[in-house]
Amino acid sequence: METEFLVVFTLVILISSFIHGSIGFGFGLISTPVVALFTDIQTTITYIIIPTMIVNLVSILSEGKFFEALRRFWLIILLMVIGSVFGTFILVYYNSEYFKLILAFIIFFYLFQSLVKFRASFISDYPKSSTYGLGLIGGVVSGLTNVVAPLTIMYTLELKYSKKDTIQLSNLCFLFTKVGQVATFVYFGEFTSQAVQISFASIFIIAIGLYFGIKIKKKIDAKFYAKILKALLFIIAWMLVFQTVLG
Repeated sequence: METEFLVVFTLVILISSFIHGSIGFGFGLISTPVVALFTDIQTTITYIIIPTMIVNLVSILSEGKFFEALRRFWLIILLMVIGSVFGTFILVYYNSEYFKLILAFIIFFYLFQSLVKFRASFISDYPKSSTYGLGLIGGVVSGLTNVVAPLTIMYTLELKYSKKDTIQLSNLCFLFTKVGQVATFVYFGEFTSQAVQISFASIFIIAIGLYFGIKIKKKIDAKFYAKILKALLFIIAWMLVFQTVLG
């Protein structure tokens, strides 16, 4: 593996875990599209799947009341695991470069929704159906792109969940979908020894990023911080589009 890629990967993991620690989510949303600029989606996910699980577990535990949140959101989580296994099947069988366009679309959707304050009123009108939809569709999206936070954020905002509940749901869904994804990769023999080595070697970097991110959580200007992140995501999404279409 090229040294340049390892340097970039290390920096991406460090910055993404720092951001996640400071705002409670965002590791997969940031690290996945950036790493995907240098390789395919499947390789990207196998490299960051263990770091993703660790980051989400730390975030869940730092928010507290883990089992209470698990009891509250178990149905969504179960449906997401089922959806993620199906999405990972598709990823393994096709592993198309065009999956990067799906990732870019999810990012654009997240940015658009936050910009225009789009209201998904059908969620509050049909909460039960929306729960099933979020679980299965969100799981498939997570399996294909390693990103699900935009959907869970929209869901929790429409149902007027607290910030704590939003963070817990996003992290719980992400954590358990990654468990399903790991099982699927192992079943197909796609979780290589190189992916395992890179994943576990990055734990120290993640610990540093999370530590300092959580440290400044209450000291940052959240609104200004969010604007910078959204600008970066916008640029990254367009880079994915141009790379896929023109590459």
